[in-house]
Amino acid sequence: MRKNLLLAGPKATGKNILAENLAAVFCRPVWDISFHVNMDAASLIGADTFENNQVTFRPGPVSQCAARGGFGILDEINMAKNEALAVLHGILDFRRTIDVPGYSRIPLKEETRFIATMNYGYAGTRELNEALASRFVVIRMPVISSENLRRLLKNRFPRLSDKYARQYALLFADIQEKCRNGEISSKPLDLRGLLDAIQLTEMGVEAGMALDMGITNKSFDEYEQALVRDMIRGRISGKMGREKVFSQ
Repeated sequence: MRKNLLLAGPKATGKNILAENLAAVFCRPVWDISFHVNMDAASLIGADTFENNQVTFRPGPVSQCAARGGFGILDEINMAKNEALAVLHGILDFRRTIDVPGYSRIPLKEETRFIATMNYGYAGTRELNEALASRFVVIRMPVISSENLRRLLKNRFPRLSDKYARQYALLFADIQEKCRNGEISSKPLDLRGLLDAIQLTEMGVEAGMALDMGITNKSFDEYEQALVRDMIRGRISGKMGREKVFSQ
């Protein structure tokens, strides 16, 4: 339906995975465009370069995506600078064109789509302005449920025992609840960290030490670290090794 998507939600809710899977479903090439402090209009559109003894235009990711009818993933769009936002306005509305200063205008191919992702409350992020937000249809990405997390863990680690797949999923739910109630920050609420901790345990690191590295130490406040360790001890024994967590 020629709509651009904005996937909004907390970290580790699968925003980029969904965007990449949508591109795969429609068999389109993907350009992953991460916004950061140095991302400007030239970085998106392209710039002059010297090639074969002459000045030529070197297209940027947005220009390449437009010319080839790809899917452009605009990662962390609420970190974009005003100069970069000016480029996005033209490609996301009815004009669907890119104005390249000194060169011809680049129209977007019919198949071209843009999927933006954003988190709220991170350092360096800001509120998305209304003009840009109006160019997207917005999907709120839900936080993974305990049952779906258990299934994910079993899929990712087939030898993980059913008992501890459930305990790891419940531990993550405990941390979510503490974050929701404002008792701890969102730093320890890290699904990637949990997966890393389980992988380290599978490789031979004790469960408690692995969870410290993957989750607890993501916070640098000692009081908060103590709260997280208490939650971990309530679910996972720190001295356990892989022979107990994983079936042989």
